[in-house]
Amino acid sequence: MDKVTELDKKIRVILVTDGDRVAQQAVETIGASLGLRCISASAGNPTPISGKEIVELLKTVPYDPVLVMFDDKGRCEKAEGEQALEYVANHPDIEVLGAVAVASNTTGIDGVHADACIDCQGHVIDLSVDKKGEIKKQKDCDCNPMITGDTVDVLNDVEIPVIIGVGDIGKMDKHDDLSRGAPITRRAIEEILKRSDIIHG
Repeated sequence: MDKVTELDKKIRVILVTDGDRVAQQAVETIGASLGLRCISASAGNPTPISGKEIVELLKTVPYDPVLVMFDDKGRCEKAEGEQALEYVANHPDIEVLGAVAVASNTTGIDGVHADACIDCQGHVIDLSVDKKGEIKKQKDCDCNPMITGDTVDVLNDVEIPVIIGVGDIGKMDKHDDLSRGAPITRRAIEEILKRSDIIHG
């Protein structure tokens, strides 16, 4: 990965809209295996620190891209996770490469259109997936996959070049189990790196 120097104006990040204990372990493991940095302090259910604090931590990393987690703890309104994500994504010193949009069963939300999804079998698809990573039935008028989750609506309000949808990180009926290296989430992060023309490792 590329070193971040004082001359660099922007730190490249990948946003992950999940931050519970299982997601944290998965994201940290994936980050280490792909040679990415991870802001572990951003993990929590809900997100325990502010967007400003996350940016301050990002400015201390020795190299990028950096994985950053956000979580609203199932709340449908713009709560801690989405507020922090919005701050980070809009910060002038941050370049967002993409976001892993995580599906949940939260109701009363709009959802976000994804560029692609990774199903529970690890396939890159142009269809929506649910919390289990299974393909959801779409309306005929939906030309893009849609992800509904408690921390995804804010992605509609910020500039995100690539959005990849997945089911519940580290779970999906054990398809994304940490013992297997969280392969579904890893594939989603790899897809963002690929579409950003970044070679990992």
